[in-house]
Amino acid sequence: MTSLFNHTVRSEMLALYLAETAAIALAVFALVMGVLPFDETGPSIAAAAGFAVLVSLLAGFAAGAIGLYRPVALQGFFPSVARGVTGCGLLALLVAGFLGVLPFGFPPHSFLPLMSAALLGSLASMALLRFAFGLFQFPLPRVALVGRAADPEALQKHYRPFEVTLALPAGEALIEAVERGRLRAWRIWAVVAAVQAPLAPATRRRCGVEGLQVFTESEFSEKGLNRIDIERLPDGWLASANALRESLWSRGLRRAFDILLSLALLTLTLPLLLVTMLAIRLDGPGPIFYRQERVGLGNRRFNLLKFRSMVPNAEVKGAPVWATQGDSRVTRVGYFLRLCRIDEIPQVMNVLRGDMSFIGPRPERPRFVEQLGQVIPHYHDRAVVRPGITGWAQVNYPYGASVEDARMKLSYDLYYIRRRSFFLDLLILLATVRVVLFQEGAR
Repeated sequence: MTSLFNHTVRSEMLALYLAETAAIALAVFALVMGVLPFDETGPSIAAAAGFAVLVSLLAGFAAGAIGLYRPVALQGFFPSVARGVTGCGLLALLVAGFLGVLPFGFPPHSFLPLMSAALLGSLASMALLRFAFGLFQFPLPRVALVGRAADPEALQKHYRPFEVTLALPAGEALIEAVERGRLRAWRIWAVVAAVQAPLAPATRRRCGVEGLQVFTESEFSEKGLNRIDIERLPDGWLASANALRESLWSRGLRRAFDILLSLALLTLTLPLLLVTMLAIRLDGPGPIFYRQERVGLGNRRFNLLKFRSMVPNAEVKGAPVWATQGDSRVTRVGYFLRLCRIDEIPQVMNVLRGDMSFIGPRPERPRFVEQLGQVIPHYHDRAVVRPGITGWAQVNYPYGASVEDARMKLSYDLYYIRRRSFFLDLLILLATVRVVLFQEGAR
């Protein structure tokens, strides 16, 4: 694992990104040099180099947006191909847009050769590098658990995307496994010790000599799984959270970013919004927009704006009910809106009003906040930042419809609050593109 701007990322994924970016830049530069004449009347070599660097950055952005730098992306060929086709379309749109805006100095007739060079260079470089990485066999990192006895399937689900290879009752069993070479033979990367079975200093030193990372459950949750162990979080943890230590300049920059991104989204989706309003009107009776009371910054309440996706009076006597898979209250148009997340777009009006930010915890209803705050520790801590249209929990965990789901999503929300940065915001925006394109967690 590698720490970047106070956020941990998989080292092999970072190495793959850097290698692909460099390879794409070189491949695109070579192709451009080969298809265009470079003489006194043509573009300069500097222009070709600038275009190649731009394409490499855009290709990395497109690959990240469709999830090709997630650990599971190296586990299957066909899923990568399916996402790669989507990525090609996204990359083509990005390159075409930048060619129309940036003055590289290329002649007008060079558009198709440049597009071909960009796509061919990117695809060939990524395919070859991923094939090479596959030869090194990068499986999901394997962990050994000490002091945990539970259902293996439940453990695997909890520790995803790591592979739980070995579960040992105590530290003595770990030492025996190390001495017999079992951990080395099974390519164990880290040892996670439960609170009820802490490792002795001598055991930790022996694991270090063997090249094993040793974590407590809380450490592994935060550094390996990028979420907070809320059951063991101390009461005063907010004092060191990044979200509460931002400077006035950072807060102003974040607010400006929210406004600019919201205005851009409204402008780009205006035709889609008009078609959506017409479709909702034709689908049946009821208002086009749906207003619902939610809880925001400092537990203040505000009215959230969304496109209506359910039948009128969907909740009997106004009692809040979690949406379920295949919910019968969802209209025909509403099902499509929820699947593509179009129903969420009107929330940009809440962002412009200052009720919400573009990135933050999901705003919940007052009744749910009251109920969940009674059974989940630190639940009200999420109110120290503005809620968001998207967020770290939204892109890492599917739609929540139970107390246990809310507990898991809170662990991601508090991680974001603790480690909030513009780098983490960028990762969330990239992941949001993936979630929308592939309808992950839609309900």
